[in-house]
Amino acid sequence: MAMLTIKDLNVYYGVIHAIKGISFDVNQGEVIALIGANGAGKTTILHTITGLVTPKSGSIEFEGHNLLKTPAHKIVSLGMAHVPEGRRIFSELTVYENLQMGAYHRNDTPGIEETLQNVYKRFPRLEERKKQIAGTLSGGEQQMLAMGRALMSKPKIMLLDEPSMGLSPLFVTEIFNIIEEISKSGTTVLLVEQNAKKALSIADRAYVLETGKIVLSGKADDMLNNDSVKKAYLGE
Repeated sequence: MAMLTIKDLNVYYGVIHAIKGISFDVNQGEVIALIGANGAGKTTILHTITGLVTPKSGSIEFEGHNLLKTPAHKIVSLGMAHVPEGRRIFSELTVYENLQMGAYHRNDTPGIEETLQNVYKRFPRLEERKKQIAGTLSGGEQQMLAMGRALMSKPKIMLLDEPSMGLSPLFVTEIFNIIEEISKSGTTVLLVEQNAKKALSIADRAYVLETGKIVLSGKADDMLNNDSVKKAYLGE
């Protein structure tokens, strides 16, 4: 049984039909990549799953919970964390304070401290800079902070929106290595990413979006060798 199931999802922005009858699922332990050009609807899908956008029709279920009837602020406590495009850290707070914000819905103090130490192990730079104002971090460090903040909620599934955007090639490689580690540690990942080659290299399965529709789906390895995907998204 799928952990996350989206069925016949339709989303409108005014008269614009942004998401057109999309259906897909995410199984526990998978890394699923959503790839497509700018404006294809990838970010809108993530926003709809996490309650930031209300669809016109369709259903979204997460471990048996109807997310369309769940307030956005309660979705985190079900075990879902969203790392938004542009990172959206609290720039005037310290690194440590940002991480604590990720655990706002938890009240198990010893558990929060244990999670914090695990985040520091995964992101040593965050521990080195824990007293630093978050807005003064580099782009790559801010992305690490956004991911670390999400991990503080102990998510079962992490939704990542364009984690490599604006980063140097070195940081891109580092971020994708960390996503792989997060997956191997047991957290399911739904990944939206412009860098299709990197996304497909770590994903189990992938869905290709064009103008609000899924036009191709399958194993990520097969996508990497698909001529139309190579031409449209991999620059080959």
